[in-house]
Amino acid sequence: MNVCVFCGSSTGKDAIFADIAAEAGKLLARSGHSIVYGGGNIGLMGIIADAALANGGKVIGVIPDFLMQREVGHRGLTQLVIVNSMHERKKKMADLADVFVALPGGWGTLDELAEILTWRQLGLINQPIGLLNIDAFFTPLVEQMKIMSEKGFLHSTNLKFLTVENSVSKLLTALGVVTV
Repeated sequence: MNVCVFCGSSTGKDAIFADIAAEAGKLLARSGHSIVYGGGNIGLMGIIADAALANGGKVIGVIPDFLMQREVGHRGLTQLVIVNSMHERKKKMADLADVFVALPGGWGTLDELAEILTWRQLGLINQPIGLLNIDAFFTPLVEQMKIMSEKGFLHSTNLKFLTVENSVSKLLTALGVVTV
């Protein structure tokens, strides 16, 4: 199974975020799943890739050429796909994915999550989508989604497209990726 992971190109200020990225990479690799991600060698992106590789996992990175030129592409991956644009990156990642998981991150992570949720809402994809709400990182976003539904901007059935858990093992189990 290819698990597409959206996560930060930074590690954040709390070590828990780096620890959780390493845990996710390790668990996915040891469960025999491949990771598809943004191809970076920095931040949580680099941590999850390195952890998966160190545990015998397969990691496929998808990165736009302009980011490769900035030397942030991970050159030690199983496969590195270089594309022309951020839009092409998201499309390629989605094409390769059997399931989507978002870990903490910034604008890029939020953009990827929002786009994939929109695609699911529109019926363009049907894969499960999970949100790792470690240290209550995504709680305000989840609450905002509920407000969007309450105010009539998001149908309540669309909230069911997103599985939210506060641990790696709980999330991957809920998504059917691993069994405990």
